[in-house]
Amino acid sequence: MHTSLTDPPPTGTATDPTRATAEEEELEDQKAAITRLGHELRALVEATVRTAASPDTLHRVADGVRAITSQLTGRRRSRAEIPEVDEFPTGTRIYSPVTGAGSPLAPPVQVTPTADGLVGHCTLGIAHEGPPGYGHGGMSAMLLDELMGRACAAAGTPGLTVSLQMRYHRPVPLETPLRILARVTGTDDRKIFVSGSITTQTDPDANLVTADGVFIAPDLHRTRTLFPGLQAER
Repeated sequence: MHTSLTDPPPTGTATDPTRATAEEEELEDQKAAITRLGHELRALVEATVRTAASPDTLHRVADGVRAITSQLTGRRRSRAEIPEVDEFPTGTRIYSPVTGAGSPLAPPVQVTPTADGLVGHCTLGIAHEGPPGYGHGGMSAMLLDELMGRACAAAGTPGLTVSLQMRYHRPVPLETPLRILARVTGTDDRKIFVSGSITTQTDPDANLVTADGVFIAPDLHRTRTLFPGLQAER
């Protein structure tokens, strides 16, 4: 599979269905392993920011983490390289800090389409804390930026963020199921206008955070500049 933005495209296409099936199974196994590791790393991060363990325990755990990290050796993905398990640019980004099941940073948000946009569900943990007991304002901005950008793509007009106007109405509580909405409200040439909101799942009419965003669909020249060598099909 061609995964690098700068590598040349593959010279041939596999035609053996048995080989294709084996490659698909290997890819699914890789996704499952990445997802499992991501889950355990998120648990580790949450435990780390909550613990009141002694210094001796913390040093011992740090040594153990260093030893485990040393096992992740071999070839490392370059900055411009797309992971083989990703469905870029319109599908799954497994290491996304918002939606990625393999990310130790992500909540992760589960996204589903609605009649006029997208809805995401997640729960922020102590690792995402700003004011005591509440989410960091930057997390709210990141959640909305992700969902609003994905709403552009879902509407058939993928775009890059130009501006986000954030309004923080109430603190976003931690350890509380959240609901994130995003929908395209209009377009003007290559500009795409999007609105978004965060509420709790139990009180979806009480906005915690709202946002209005402007995104822009990059022209072909800009796309090639930002993502050189990107293949339409991978």
